[in-house]
Amino acid sequence: MAKPIPKIGSRKNGRIGSRKHLRKIPKGVIHVQASFNNTIVTVTDVRGRVISWSSAGTCGFKGTRRGTPFAAQTAAGNAIRTVADQGMQRAEVMIKGPGLGRDAALRAIRRS
Repeated sequence: MAKPIPKIGSRKNGRIGSRKHLRKIPKGVIHVQASFNNTIVTVTDVRGRVISWSSAGTCGFKGTRRGTPFAAQTAAGNAIRTVADQGMQRAEVMIKGPGLGRDAALRAIRRS
């Protein structure tokens, strides 16, 4: 019986979305969506393609702790760390939502 030929983008060979070189992104947009329950930070390029994202939930915070300012600060730091390695120097910040993490996320962005 003949062996099946794996597809280039199949999950088995682990080549989904992998690139030989990372894109150099000089300028981007940081979107902060702060609700009362969670804070989501998404980093995109100027055209709107997502480069990196993080949320308080993915940083390990559970339950009501996800809505705290410290959780938002951690999420913002996580999202920006990967983008700083790709060479982003300038970013525009868009803040949306009424949550407690608005100011803390903005402070974390300004520090890094």
